[in-house]
Amino acid sequence: MSREFDKTICVAMTGASGIQYALRLIECLIKANCEVYVLMSKPARIVMGMDTDLNVPSRTAQVQSQFSESYGAREGQLKAFGQEEWTAPVASGSGAPDAMVICPCTTGTLASVAAGTCNNLLERAADVVIKEGRKLIVMPREMPFSLIHLENMTRLARAGVVIMPPNPAFYNLPETVDDLVDFVVARVLDQLDVKQALMPRWGIDES
Repeated sequence: MSREFDKTICVAMTGASGIQYALRLIECLIKANCEVYVLMSKPARIVMGMDTDLNVPSRTAQVQSQFSESYGAREGQLKAFGQEEWTAPVASGSGAPDAMVICPCTTGTLASVAAGTCNNLLERAADVVIKEGRKLIVMPREMPFSLIHLENMTRLARAGVVIMPPNPAFYNLPETVDDLVDFVVARVLDQLDVKQALMPRWGIDES
């Protein structure tokens, strides 16, 4: 991590619906002066094209350029890596980020991380974060969960992984889809110990 930034967070996107959570999270991390590593699977690009009206970048360099420009990242603040880019810092314990969020997380990725298969950079990065004792947050986007899914989540939870299905609340009386997204992202930022003003904590006056 560069001393220029407060934390280094890896955000990995897989091919489940709900990529809006990841995009908003990246935006908030950039604003919070975090260095952000972005991993994006090919299925995630397909889902991004289906779930949003954004232009879907086809190359990793385009992901880095597009996201950096969209979210106002400073030079070197956001870095994107391809799934076969084994020289990326996140592939080694010596370059492990402070935390990693898989958002959204397919049940297939969930199973691979639980099994430690490390078939691509995303899976390897998650494996590194676990073995180095850093925080890994997995956000499975599926329902209902089968026994297989639950057993994989249990296995990861026993290894210290935080399981956070992206479940928005309604006690804050959301008026838009963005409000629902912000609620979930706020809870993720709280888990990452990154200051946020999206949503107050329950019963706490932070004025």
